[in-house]
Amino acid sequence: MIWSKEETLSRQEIEAIQLERLKETVQRVWDRVPAYRAKMEAAGVKPEDIKELKNLAKLPFVTKQDMRDNYPFGLFAVPKDELVRIHASSGTTGKPTVVGYTKRDLEVWTECVSRIAAMGGATSKDVAQICFGYGMFTGALGLHYGLENIGAAMVPSSTGNSEKQIMYMKDFGTTLLVATPSYALRLAEVAYQMGIDPKKDLKVKIGLVGSELLTDAMRAEMHKLWGDDMLVTTNYGMSELMGPGVSGECEYMCGLHINEDYFIPEIIDPKTGEVLPPGEKGELVVTCIYKEGIPLIRYRTKDVTRLIYEPCKCGRTTCRMENLDGRTDDMLKIRGVNVFPSQIEEVILSVDEIGPHYEIIVTRQNHADRLEIRVELLKATDSYRELEAIEDKIKSKLRVMLGLDAKIRLESPNTLQRFEGKAKRVKDLRKEL
Repeated sequence: MIWSKEETLSRQEIEAIQLERLKETVQRVWDRVPAYRAKMEAAGVKPEDIKELKNLAKLPFVTKQDMRDNYPFGLFAVPKDELVRIHASSGTTGKPTVVGYTKRDLEVWTECVSRIAAMGGATSKDVAQICFGYGMFTGALGLHYGLENIGAAMVPSSTGNSEKQIMYMKDFGTTLLVATPSYALRLAEVAYQMGIDPKKDLKVKIGLVGSELLTDAMRAEMHKLWGDDMLVTTNYGMSELMGPGVSGECEYMCGLHINEDYFIPEIIDPKTGEVLPPGEKGELVVTCIYKEGIPLIRYRTKDVTRLIYEPCKCGRTTCRMENLDGRTDDMLKIRGVNVFPSQIEEVILSVDEIGPHYEIIVTRQNHADRLEIRVELLKATDSYRELEAIEDKIKSKLRVMLGLDAKIRLESPNTLQRFEGKAKRVKDLRKEL
């Protein structure tokens, strides 16, 4: 189902909306946000220099550090009494990044999430269970209001107490699950432990997963546990930009449709900042062109993807972003080789004898990087020959994928940590040396 006519506009119509809103946004931050004006003056650009969309490249980038430097409200374009909602990051790696919403911002957010939920198959007939944590995190409330706007019956169960989550699914007839991919897998695992087969005993047929990377291998694992007929789509967003709702997959799963009347995407070379041509892979930069509270211009997301401009088979004409390869700040450089955790995950999920849970540990010994991967056996075994064969299989596949050797630690079933929110699977201990 296509929720809004703006998803099917011509490229000329989309770009006309973008240019008008971009000019308005640039003028507003110039007039109202001293930190923005200072950055623009340092770059030698004024609002009147923005005459066409390609002039966007003249504007300076904004990063998470800018948000921390202007904590809490230094980048806001409205006075605090016009805000109706404030969210913030956890601040585990520094000052929290704070975002705020006006009444119109919340209406736009709801519209954007309604679109991506409809793309993922949601309808007014669904019973939608939100297994994101409610609170300062934007994911739960964002999906909640968007799905509620569609007309779905909401089950705001949040995270934790997985046995009760399964009970709700069974008793309420949940048809749509919102969760991180890793927690969706954990819930299926708990269901089986309770003697419940999600494929037969539950009615969940749609998975709107997000907040962490959904690889093709992880999607296949979801189908293995929840059933082949489950429609599993991923959606993209971050608190700084709005929350969920920036883009989402349709049923054809050939890229995430961007809500281009509200966001302008660019792809840049992460090292030089140069804008790359369509189809090139690099770092995603997003400009918010219809936000009142905190309109970010050329925000560097650090996510790695490419843009696709051909119309989709679903009928939408909006630009699509390829499913993420990872993040520039998640990339590990091990013995001179660039390694994304998603590459390791792809290997792990291709080995039948081990489960989807893993931990990556990077250390340095005698001035040399050392890669260790802990994985969990699906079934316990005392056979040394069998364990050795599984270990060799993983090592061989990793060598082909990465060109690196790794130490593999096979753990007993149900040993590794499970995650209800974003999975934290990498420990780079070199930073502590």
